[in-house]
Amino acid sequence: MQEQTIHKRITIALQLILIAELVLALWSQQWFTAVITAGIIIITLAPLFLARFFDVYIPPIFSLMAIAFIFASLFLGEIRGYYTRFWWWDMALHTTSGFLLGIIGFLMVHVLNETEEIGMHMKPGFVAFFAFLFAIGFGVIWEIFEFAMDSFFGMNMQKPMLNDPSGLTDTMWDLIVDALGALTISILGYFYIKKSRKRSFLERWVTSFIDSNPRMFKRKRNKRKG
Repeated sequence: MQEQTIHKRITIALQLILIAELVLALWSQQWFTAVITAGIIIITLAPLFLARFFDVYIPPIFSLMAIAFIFASLFLGEIRGYYTRFWWWDMALHTTSGFLLGIIGFLMVHVLNETEEIGMHMKPGFVAFFAFLFAIGFGVIWEIFEFAMDSFFGMNMQKPMLNDPSGLTDTMWDLIVDALGALTISILGYFYIKKSRKRSFLERWVTSFIDSNPRMFKRKRNKRKG
């Protein structure tokens, strides 16, 4: 419980920083920054919308990871210029996105496996493979988004290098580290389903999500007990 309280407080602190940035941008008439910051704030409220309209409870650790990633990538990276100030910032965030998207893909299939109404059971190898492809797919979509923003709005999201003004090298390294992060989660997810004796952080997070959403898993659990 204390750990959840800490996660919630950190999340609120990040949201307050974003709100302060929004007010400052409006005060100084930096309209583009204000719009981007407002969009980031709306995205960080996504866990509340999921809980309210879809009755899906997102554990505080999940919410904190998602909001921290958005804060680091869009606010610090784009608005505060960390992508150009620190050469490793983009690579670190893409690796992290591979982790997060891999977890989301894994949970999606794991919920389907545990939902009685769907009536199917996918093997651990397929669940891990889906999680990997899910993360890679979103990584590709993000690269297309960066290309579109640079092409149509004159932004610099692809971060072209001096030896590669086309931005291809940046794109390929982004996809490579996305794949490494997704592969790590896929392997951990595979051994989690296979009931490995080694307890990983993924097992703790998956268990936290299951315990927080008992209605999604209750029927199959009761059936197994019977």
